[in-house]
Amino acid sequence: MDSIISFYVRLSEGRIARASARLTRGDGQTMTEYALILSAVAVVVYVGYKTMGTKLTSALTTVDNQL
Repeated sequence: MDSIISFYVRLSEGRIARASARLTRGDGQTMTEYALILSAVAVVVYVGYKTMGTKLTSALTTVDNQL
């Protein structure tokens, strides 16, 4: 029974060490930067879509009226 408990403790310590290592790595900053860039691109695409959609509707209305 003691060997099982000591194995569990070693396993838990390993998990804690791996989790701690994951939290202290710099990868989180990189992912945050990518998320910020992606959201900025999404805003630009949305604004462009809305602008082009309005102009396209206006152009199609003009063509329809001339027909």
